[in-house]
Amino acid sequence: MFTHFGRYILLLQKVFKRPEKGRIYLTNMFNEMVYIGVDSLFLIGIISLFVGAVMTLQIAFQLSSELIPRTIIGMVNRDSAILELSPTISALVLTGKIGSAISSEIGTMRVTEQIDALEIMGINAPGYLILPKIIAGVTMVPLLVIISIGLAIFGGYLGGTLSGAISGADYYRGITEAFNPYTISVALVKAFFFGFIITTVSSYQGFFVKGSALDVGRASTRTVVTSSIAILAADYIITGLML
Repeated sequence: MFTHFGRYILLLQKVFKRPEKGRIYLTNMFNEMVYIGVDSLFLIGIISLFVGAVMTLQIAFQLSSELIPRTIIGMVNRDSAILELSPTISALVLTGKIGSAISSEIGTMRVTEQIDALEIMGINAPGYLILPKIIAGVTMVPLLVIISIGLAIFGGYLGGTLSGAISGADYYRGITEAFNPYTISVALVKAFFFGFIITTVSSYQGFFVKGSALDVGRASTRTVVTSSIAILAADYIITGLML
């Protein structure tokens, strides 16, 4: 574990080395932003809508007492979506979609000796291949989380009103009462670190692949497992520090 962590830190040191020509990285960075952000929007949107709808139904079922105001359903669903559901579930979904793809892409370049060719030409391969992905990840994942929060709350409205679990007026009053803007800051901090974890861990796994195409597939599996564990650990640490 310590060996892998040390290699990971040394790789990041090379990644953030001053680039030879910054303009070379811009095209790659914008392409990665499109792939990580725009191409993932539909998947994140569908998942957020259904998660919000299901959460509203479950909260309404658990808070069925006549002594509890119905507006609490909207309030709990809002805070759950902001603080935990949208950042964490979005990150885990993106780990499977983006992390495995990044690992496979860089791993394939490694086993086909394309990375060796870049280094022979005097190009900083870690910076050229990984830095645009990191910048795109820490930029687009927070944007996706913001969209996910809005859609999860809207999904809760649809799920609650269509099922009759809560009226639209009660739900709206619940999501607007006692709102603490600090929770948005917590969600964005989580999203920033989750984006960093997804891109760096997957890049590390792909960059140090050895063997054949079979090893590239195994590296993708390790990427999903390792990134998921790291995301959950970071979620716990950030929550403990900020709340």
